[in-house]
Amino acid sequence: MTEHTFDLVVLGGGSGGYATAIRASELGRSVAVIEKDKVGGTCLHRGCIPTKALLHTAEVADHVRSAAGVGVTASLEGIDATAVTAYREGIVAKKYAGLQGLLKARGITVVEGEGRLLTDRGVAVGDDVYRGADVVLATGSYSLTLPGLEIGGRVLTSEGALALDVVPERVIVLGGGVIGVEFASVWRSFGAEVTIVEALDHLVPNEDIALSKGLERAFRKRGIGQKLGVRYASVSQTDAAVSLTLEDGTVLEADYLLVAVGRGPATDGLGFDEAGVARERGFVTVDERLQTSAAHIWAVGDIVRGLQLAHRSFQQGIFVAEQIAGLSPVAVPEASIPRITYSSPEVASVGLTEAQARELHGEGVQTYEYNLAGNAKSEIIGTAGLVKVVRTESGPIVGVHLIGDRVGELITEGQLAVGWEAHPEDLAPLIHAHPTQSEALGEAFLALAGKPLHAL
Repeated sequence: MTEHTFDLVVLGGGSGGYATAIRASELGRSVAVIEKDKVGGTCLHRGCIPTKALLHTAEVADHVRSAAGVGVTASLEGIDATAVTAYREGIVAKKYAGLQGLLKARGITVVEGEGRLLTDRGVAVGDDVYRGADVVLATGSYSLTLPGLEIGGRVLTSEGALALDVVPERVIVLGGGVIGVEFASVWRSFGAEVTIVEALDHLVPNEDIALSKGLERAFRKRGIGQKLGVRYASVSQTDAAVSLTLEDGTVLEADYLLVAVGRGPATDGLGFDEAGVARERGFVTVDERLQTSAAHIWAVGDIVRGLQLAHRSFQQGIFVAEQIAGLSPVAVPEASIPRITYSSPEVASVGLTEAQARELHGEGVQTYEYNLAGNAKSEIIGTAGLVKVVRTESGPIVGVHLIGDRVGELITEGQLAVGWEAHPEDLAPLIHAHPTQSEALGEAFLALAGKPLHAL
C-alpha cells in the first residue's frame, strides 16, 4: 500500500465533509477529502438542491394556474417531465462544477473511491492509505424504509422519485415529515392525485402544533388527501399499480408509493467499530465538541444524532475545523438551528415549540400568533398562514414559528432573536420595511411587548 500523509483527512465529501475541508484549508491545513461518489453528497445531487428545483417548477405551475386572478392571461398546457429534469440537472451540474473549482482553488486533494477507516487515523482507498493527524467522519445518510417494506418497482425512496421521467397520475406518500410533504406538494402542483399517510397524528409532527394544523388545512384546500394517526400494514404491486393496506383496513392504490420515513446514518461496514469509534443505533457517539471515542477522530453531519440538515452539517464542519486548528469556536445549540420545509405553503421554525417551552419553563410561557391575513405583502402574493412567537414569562424569545409562502426567507431573523436571547421589548422599536412579509414578525414582537399596532 502507498501512504499519503495530510494534516486532515475527511471521509465523505457531502455538506459536512467539504465544509470541514474548506475551513481547515483556510486555516493552513493540508486536507484530503475521500468521496465514493461526487463531492456535494446527497444534498447537492439527490436531496436539497434538486428537490428545491422541483419545488420551484411546481411554484411556477401554480402561478400560471392562478394568473387570471392577477390580471394575466395564461394557461398551463402541462408539465414536460423531460424539460423539468434538464432544468434540475442543469442547476446541479453548475453547482457541482463550482464546488469542484472551489476545492481545487483551495488546494484540497479530492480522492474518488470508497474509504474504510483504519486504526492510527488512516483511511484505506483501494491500495492507498490516507493518514491524517486528525480524521473527520462525514459519511452522510441513506433513505430508510420500514420492516417488510421492500424498495423497488413502484415503491420508491426520494432518490427514485427524483429519477422518475413521468408525472404520475396518483401517488401515495408514506410519511408526513419534511421529505414526504415536499414531494406531495410538488406532485399535487404537477396535477397528480396525492394522499399522505402518517403514523403520527399530524403532518410535520416535530413542528409546533399551530404549524402542523396550518399545513394540514392548506393541504386539504389544495386537495391533498391525508390519513393521519394510522400505520401501514402491507404493500403489494403489479406492473400497473401499487396498493397500500393500512392497519385500519383502508386500501389505497396509486401509480407509485413514495417511502419517506426518514434517513439513517451511513456508518455500517466502514471500519468505525474496529477503529474504536463508538456508535449507537448506527449514529456515531460524540461529545459536545464533536469528538468521537477515538482520539483525533471527529464526526459531523447526518451521522451525528440530531437534525439532519445541510446547514447544520456546514456549521459542524466549520466548528470541527476550527477546533482542530486550536481555536475556540462556540457550539451552536440544536434548538438555535433554523428548520424549513419547502412545501407550498412553507413551514419555518427555530427554537422551542410552545409545548417544549412549557415543559422546560413552566406555564408562564407567553405566545402570540399573528395571522398573515393582516399582512399586505402576503395578501399581494396570495398566501395565508401565521407567525407564532414564544417567550418565557417576561423573558426572552425562545421560539419563532412561521407558515406561509416564502416564509423560509424570514427565519434568519427568528434565529437571531432566539440565538441572542432577545426580548420582544428589545425588538419592538426596530423597523420592518413596508410592505414586506417581515412586518408580520415585527407585529408579533410588538404584540408581545404589549403595544400591538395592527393586531388586537
